[in-house]
Amino acid sequence: MRIEHFEDLEIWKEARQLTKEIYRVTAEPKFSRDFRLRDQIRNAAVSVVSNIAEGFERSGNQEFVQFLYVAKGSCGEVRSQLYVAVDQGYFSANESDDLFVSLKRLSSRIGSLINYLKRSGMKGSKYNGSKHLTIANGSMDAEAHRRP
Repeated sequence: MRIEHFEDLEIWKEARQLTKEIYRVTAEPKFSRDFRLRDQIRNAAVSVVSNIAEGFERSGNQEFVQFLYVAKGSCGEVRSQLYVAVDQGYFSANESDDLFVSLKRLSSRIGSLINYLKRSGMKGSKYNGSKHLTIANGSMDAEAHRRP
């Protein structure tokens, strides 16, 4: 599958879903009254999805990698804030476990994309228009592609 837009990235789709879930759980009455924590965790979740998108839209892979590092850091921030929420009794054990697993998986997948981009030597399609990020059989691969 060729990736042409940030919406095509599986990590962006996962981050979007996790952000939706964070908004849902933080809207629960008990959690929603903790304004600082509620807003902080929501902002961190939005940072993950936003930095993936913004980095993809930048001029090349170096900037994309920088934004992916920020997204990965924000993923860790959300997890840390979830621990605070768990300690305050805002989540059930099952609900928080699912979120922790999903956030760890997303963080790992972002890290894998960072490593791939750093190893690929590909500058990015914005530089020369000849290469696109493709995903085949679940692994990332650089595919030469000429524009018509």
